[in-house]
Amino acid sequence: MQQLKWLYPGMGIKRWISLCVVGLLLVGSGFLMAVLGLTQSPVHRGWLAAGAAVLCAGIYIVITGVYRMMKSVLSVVLPTQYENQLVELMYRQRQLERGPKVVAIGGGTGLSTLLAGLKKHTSNITALVTVADDGGSSGRLREAFDMPPPGDIRNCLVALADAEPLMRELFQYRFEDGSELRGHTFGNLFITAMMRVMGDFEAAVRESSRILNVRGRVLPSSVRPVLLVAELADGRRLSGETNISKAGAPIKRLTLDAPTACEAPAEVIKSLTSADAIILGPGSLYTSVLPNLLVPGIRETIQQSHVPVIYACNVMTQYSETEGYTAADHLDAIIAHTQPGFVQYCIVNTAAVPASLLTRYRQERAHPVRVDHERLRSQGCDVIEGPVISTTNYVRHDADHLAKLILSLVTTKIKLKR
Repeated sequence: MQQLKWLYPGMGIKRWISLCVVGLLLVGSGFLMAVLGLTQSPVHRGWLAAGAAVLCAGIYIVITGVYRMMKSVLSVVLPTQYENQLVELMYRQRQLERGPKVVAIGGGTGLSTLLAGLKKHTSNITALVTVADDGGSSGRLREAFDMPPPGDIRNCLVALADAEPLMRELFQYRFEDGSELRGHTFGNLFITAMMRVMGDFEAAVRESSRILNVRGRVLPSSVRPVLLVAELADGRRLSGETNISKAGAPIKRLTLDAPTACEAPAEVIKSLTSADAIILGPGSLYTSVLPNLLVPGIRETIQQSHVPVIYACNVMTQYSETEGYTAADHLDAIIAHTQPGFVQYCIVNTAAVPASLLTRYRQERAHPVRVDHERLRSQGCDVIEGPVISTTNYVRHDADHLAKLILSLVTTKIKLKR
């Protein structure tokens, strides 16, 4: 029988099983001694005290045996540095499993930043990632292998990974030399090779998640690459994410070329219907957030859900895409591609941006996003304010502050719902 293999020589298990048996015998003996002491008339305190002592000793021995048995087993599969953190790891994992179910939608560095913060509070995370990228390493692989671009997905996998730091570093390594590999990241090549082996992009992402020990799930919004088409305010039409991001004119409308050729995977729809909250952004509004909502099935599923939809508004405008936009302008663009009331909460930053960084961003024609409270409220959206940025070298969302603000809101909504 399979169970008897635990008794094979050299397994390091039999001694702890024996210790547990001894402990159980002592527990039984102590219990009987205590009962004997209680049933004597008058109560025989000697038997009672001895029984309690034997009982406590037996319980201690059982706990020690079980702990050493588990440590002996897990030492084979856990990295060496985690062997002495067994209890903490188990407790943390159990706590994370009880966390709220959140679906984060977007792409680029904004989404991966949010995920890095969320994973400290819950393991019930689904990252829904855009597949519209057509530039750089991702664009080259997309064209060469007719596959969804892996770059944004790679960033999200690394952000949610519990793997060794060296493995995360390896996935983000970018080749700087060589005519063929120059500009590619190892993670992009790995996902591409995995897709060729598995024959399916979803399976490739799933297996990559397993290798990186991802806390949560990373799902592409479509298993087919999508081509963005933008109608600009000056009447021009541009195709492709790279061209749109350099349009130089306001974007009026965003669509997908041949949208019937792509559809949301079943796992995406399932995660949306079972979520406690859905988060849009942060990230480039027109090239990271909105492309996901254009994939057939995603927008409709969110509209039919009865969970809070939260938009994490960008802290800086983006030249060409959102130049001059206020927070309400960002929300207007989302409503124009969905419906009024699609977003119920908008998270905005209240922390000041250092003057030295403002000067640098002005050279790129980027400015802090102004928060127009009255317009946001008139759009049926509650404004959630907080200092949610990090200003070390760039103006970015702070992963921990943003995640705590979001999860505080989600937890409150869950409690009120109950």
